[in-house]
Amino acid sequence: VLLAGGQGTRLGVDGPKGAYNIGITRPLYIFEQQMKNLTDVVEECGAYIPLYVMTSEKNHGETVAFWQEHDMFGYPASEIKFFVQDMAPAVDFEGKIYLESKDYPALSPNGNGGWFSSMLRCDVVKIAKEAGIEWLNTFAVDNVLQRIADPVFVGATINSGCTVGAKVVKKNAPDERVGVICLKDNHPSIVEYYELTDELMNAKNEKGEPAYYFGVILNYLFRLDELISIAKDKMPLHIVEKKISYYDDALGKTVKPEKPNGYKFETLVLDMIQLSESCLPFEVVREKEFAPIKNPTGIDSVESARELCKACG
Repeated sequence: VLLAGGQGTRLGVDGPKGAYNIGITRPLYIFEQQMKNLTDVVEECGAYIPLYVMTSEKNHGETVAFWQEHDMFGYPASEIKFFVQDMAPAVDFEGKIYLESKDYPALSPNGNGGWFSSMLRCDVVKIAKEAGIEWLNTFAVDNVLQRIADPVFVGATINSGCTVGAKVVKKNAPDERVGVICLKDNHPSIVEYYELTDELMNAKNEKGEPAYYFGVILNYLFRLDELISIAKDKMPLHIVEKKISYYDDALGKTVKPEKPNGYKFETLVLDMIQLSESCLPFEVVREKEFAPIKNPTGIDSVESARELCKACG
């Protein structure tokens, strides 16, 4: 399940983030690189893996058209299903709903935990069950070194008896902006980076090593029957401060704020982990599997991802 509802706004482009060109000597799109990674496994295993691509209301048409324009990046169209993520309204700090236009509310995708409820609503879960699928590998679009349907990860998770697998890397600094995996009340859990206090960030275990050392890279393996069971209860909503573009009636135009001006309501994958029976943290080599693209330059950027891709051949 490819989570591709994001826009390339932070990269300075309009349109789907996955359509961003990271190539140097020739075009190489984020979507294209992800499909190269998946095709590696298809060639090794001799079987196609059904791919479900989650888009958003803002980028669905453009995303589908982009994939069609590039001949599905060599993958059979019959194995790919696009579906749209559920949306939630955005509000100002007083709770008033922002407008996107004069007569339409400002809506945003409902967080990275909304993928399964969206799959249910769009009948994609039904399609998966009818295909005999037992496990779903969920991954983020913006990590171009993401190993998808990795046979070793799949095998290790099933062999462990856990109902969830989570790929993790050692953090490169205590304040790195990744969620960390841990146990909370004897349940697997993830603490988001913005929820880590200085005390937790610098805590040490009995061996003198950082206690909250392993960051998740948004590559999870979920057992489908457990997800269906979790979905019967409502996922908790997280209130997140964000920059929200809105229609200003007095100005008669859309305003793009330079700093957070309200709240979005999101469900998060970390709650799916918390609601699961057990989770296998599966450490991978950072330089081979983690090249996130969040910014145009600097840390976790197009530049750093290009360098990591080059180093991996």
